[in-house]
Amino acid sequence: MSSNPVNAIREKNYEQLDKWVDAHFDEQVHFLQSLIQVPTDTPPGNNSTHALHTAKLLEGFGMAAKAHKVSDELVLAAGMQSITNLIVQRPYGKGGITFALNAHGDVVPPGDGWTHPPYAGEIVDGYIYGRAAAVSKCDFSTYVFAVRALESLNTELAGNIELHFTYDEEFGGELGPGWLLKNGLTKPDLAMAAGFSYQVITAHNGCLQFEVTIHGKMGHAAYPESGIDAIFAANKVMNALYALNQSYQSVVSNVTGIKHPHINIGFINGGTNTNVIPGTVVMKIDRRLIPEEELDVVEQSIRDAISKAIALCPGIEVDIDRILLARALTPLAGNAPLVNALQRHAQDLFGESVPAVGTPLYADARLYCEAGIPVVLYGAGPRTVEESRAKQADERLLLEDLRRATKVVARTCYDLMAIPTISPV
Repeated sequence: MSSNPVNAIREKNYEQLDKWVDAHFDEQVHFLQSLIQVPTDTPPGNNSTHALHTAKLLEGFGMAAKAHKVSDELVLAAGMQSITNLIVQRPYGKGGITFALNAHGDVVPPGDGWTHPPYAGEIVDGYIYGRAAAVSKCDFSTYVFAVRALESLNTELAGNIELHFTYDEEFGGELGPGWLLKNGLTKPDLAMAAGFSYQVITAHNGCLQFEVTIHGKMGHAAYPESGIDAIFAANKVMNALYALNQSYQSVVSNVTGIKHPHINIGFINGGTNTNVIPGTVVMKIDRRLIPEEELDVVEQSIRDAISKAIALCPGIEVDIDRILLARALTPLAGNAPLVNALQRHAQDLFGESVPAVGTPLYADARLYCEAGIPVVLYGAGPRTVEESRAKQADERLLLEDLRRATKVVARTCYDLMAIPTISPV
């Protein structure tokens, strides 16, 4: 125990937080199972049911969630069916900051290959299995139970905590955190978004996605001159993009955890039959941007490469439509107290150094940054996305990681809300 009275109080409260999490861990796991058991596949993105289910569960904890339904017009235009975002406000004493914790409930469909039911929350050998077990319904539970642990201390606190549970991460976040911020429904001073337990993420890549439609002319395969081959043109485009991708190997990021830009051609559809010259090809392209790159320059380079390839194919026309823009996350001044607290508590509870790094993923956390709000990503999960099996069959989370991450977040909330303010630096 520290000889410094303030530190002694702090250490005693950390111990109480840890004990509360342990005592309520079975309840936390049941909460997560209930969240997993309501599907939120996106697409199709019919997610209001899950939000209302979550709000009902929160009522049982004495937490009132304000439901903010996004208009059908906006949701349908974005390619989804329904979105209701939740804000839980926990006001404490005067002064202090407003600290937001955000996790998203929308997920990709489960796909094939599961050996455990994707919507059961089955527990086997210390792991919980299910779609969103690791990304990121787990952090609905991490953040809820961290806040409940904090409030169990019955000690004087300052500022406010807000829980933001949103449903548009898979489609870019503009109707999730972006919509809440744009409509003035929240304006925190500091934010944390769902992440994994063994890194504090302070930066991430950006992403541009395009739908490229190549127009040729259908014809009879026996008479090649009767058509204009769109697949031939698509091959030229693909070669140009893959050559560009090879050149990115020399464009290296200075952010630890991020390497270089990358292009992925993730979808191709074209032609009608083997004996028909293909008249149309549609491709979807994903371009990851490192934080140092300029968005406009990157987009123009993609458009130029495609247009140059198409120019080699007489009679071919092309439409290039941008379908997603996610800017890179770069650290903002003001995130240091949060980063330092998370690192200190994670090292204590996980028994190893937890670095502050970047990730090649992109997330809707960037939308807080774009609104001028310092944000980092931290939550429950393994060392790598591969270990979590996120976006794969048998997505899973080690329950012990959930337990320890909840303690890390609870301690960090205490550092930020305690009176007198205890600097985690």
